[in-house]
Amino acid sequence: MKRRARQQMAVVALVALAIAGCSTAPGDTEEPGSFADDLVAGEVMAVAYSGFREGQHPDRGDGAVNPSAEEILEDLEILLAHDFRLIRMYDSGENTRQTLELIREHDLPTRVLLGIWLDAELSNHEGCPWLNEPIPDEQLAANALKNAAEIERGIELANEFDDLVVAVNVGNEALVDWNDHMVPLERVIAYVRQVKGAIEQPVTVADNYEWWIRDGAPLAAEVDFLGVHTYPAWEEKAIDQALAFTIENIDGVREAHPGKPIAILEAGWATVASEFGERASEANQARYYNEMLQWAEANRTTVFFFEAFDEPWKGDPGNPLGAEKHWGLFNVDRTPKLVMRPDGTRD
Repeated sequence: MKRRARQQMAVVALVALAIAGCSTAPGDTEEPGSFADDLVAGEVMAVAYSGFREGQHPDRGDGAVNPSAEEILEDLEILLAHDFRLIRMYDSGENTRQTLELIREHDLPTRVLLGIWLDAELSNHEGCPWLNEPIPDEQLAANALKNAAEIERGIELANEFDDLVVAVNVGNEALVDWNDHMVPLERVIAYVRQVKGAIEQPVTVADNYEWWIRDGAPLAAEVDFLGVHTYPAWEEKAIDQALAFTIENIDGVREAHPGKPIAILEAGWATVASEFGERASEANQARYYNEMLQWAEANRTTVFFFEAFDEPWKGDPGNPLGAEKHWGLFNVDRTPKLVMRPDGTRD
């Protein structure tokens, strides 16, 4: 009863914040036990973080090459120096555990939206543009076992670091029809129920706005709030259209699921991208960030900007100019891009 009561209080408080609009100024102290304390730690703009540097990467089959403790601590201090006190992490592996341990060890005012990564349990080779062959049945079966272990790790971290983990996200874009790591909806719902039954924090799932609008009703009934992704640049929008398109996306999700709390778990703008041409630039990233910040403050909606640092391991290894490598607010060498510099006018 205590666990579910706390989740229900958190969700009620988020709904109240949504209804109240901007009645509370950013940075003001929220009432103890409110959703702002329990989920977003009073923050409006947050950031997605994994921290893999040049030559580092998560486990791609042959083991991970993770950042060192010193590198993670440097990242956290950089983010705090730029007023990011809430980060989103994507899995419950060794790198995430070490990040949580460092936050606790150094008593940092950083809070974490914890991720639980789900690998493919269904071969989406007919829907995913870059999945050229069916995923073998034996691999799908092995992935299901990996996912079960990841769920247990996520539950363990959420409980062990319950003072730092403010919410848990189960699966990242595992449902949208173009992904390469698809998990059947009924399995995602089962995972959500398992996690909700084992932790006190609110639970969500992160996916594309369009999926939530079209197919999200069964899952919306299960999660505590909706985790929405929106990317105007991927949908060929110019920077002049970006904010309006994002608002349209979020309004569509609200209309599809009225009264359900929403957090934007990814929204960003690449600074280099062969796919986007001149639309990709630091100036456009700075504009989109600043416009999103103003909108988020006015609407009391948490936005996790994607992402903290450029990550060279992502995307096509043969295309160093690919968008996936260049969403960071900071370069891979940790120097700030325009929006994070004093002349970036983000304040």
